[in-house]
Amino acid sequence: MSTAQAESQERTGLVDGSQVEALAALLDLDASSLPVRAVPELWHWTHLLDRPAQRDIGPDGHPLRGGLLAPPGPDRRRMFAGGRVRTHAVLRPDVEATRRSAVVSRTTKEGRSGRLTFVTVRHDYTQAGRLVVSEDADVVYRDATSRMDIPLGAPDRPLAQVDGPYLRLVVDETTLFRFSALTYNAHRIHYDHGWASHEGYPGLVIHGPLQALLAGELLRREGPGLIGHELSYRLVRPAVGPQTLTAVPHPEGISRGARVLDGSGEVTVEAELAPLPTTTTQEDAWQR
Repeated sequence: MSTAQAESQERTGLVDGSQVEALAALLDLDASSLPVRAVPELWHWTHLLDRPAQRDIGPDGHPLRGGLLAPPGPDRRRMFAGGRVRTHAVLRPDVEATRRSAVVSRTTKEGRSGRLTFVTVRHDYTQAGRLVVSEDADVVYRDATSRMDIPLGAPDRPLAQVDGPYLRLVVDETTLFRFSALTYNAHRIHYDHGWASHEGYPGLVIHGPLQALLAGELLRREGPGLIGHELSYRLVRPAVGPQTLTAVPHPEGISRGARVLDGSGEVTVEAELAPLPTTTTQEDAWQR
């Protein structure tokens, strides 16, 4: 690939069933509790991944050139902001699939902390000739000189009364390292204390997708599930340092979505659920 920044990519390959087992192990789930012949919703994030050459990796661990999410210029720091995932059906493991990706928007604005570039990439996953998952992922690039007031995660406090089911995940350095490996994410803010400090964080940063996955797991296990729905989520506050995250129902009920709380009880992720215009039938969902 040339050094020019790509605007579209396509990757075809088998959906690796062993990745399902690996993510289940990270979440302390018994594989027998998972859907049969299906990749659970949102778990597509560990499949058909980009694997850039080491020579293309920048000092922060991200691709420095080439690819859809190469920085728009020197000394720009990447932040994951959120996204929208439309799940028409589940992926089938050990069956060939294609992921087509393209930049759909790129905007630069001046904010209080300096210049910000917003990039949205769309990923469409197709299998057996039909669209299975369509996702818009939002990323923000900020100037290296900008500073953020980000608190270190407070020691876990007793969980307040929750109206409905909840899901907890203990996150430590090992969790971050394993999730980075599963998603082929080499961003050093997740495993390198020195680099995290260099980027202005008081500790290791918990991956945004890991937090969104926790919200999705609550909806998959205790709510309506994601098939036939759009999950719109945004990161409202970084989660930094070892702590326990808790996914709880949306204030209006689990049918509306979920949110994630950090160890001090502050909201880090807001996730809302809405039906797709045409819901997916059980047959289209591969009848879990």
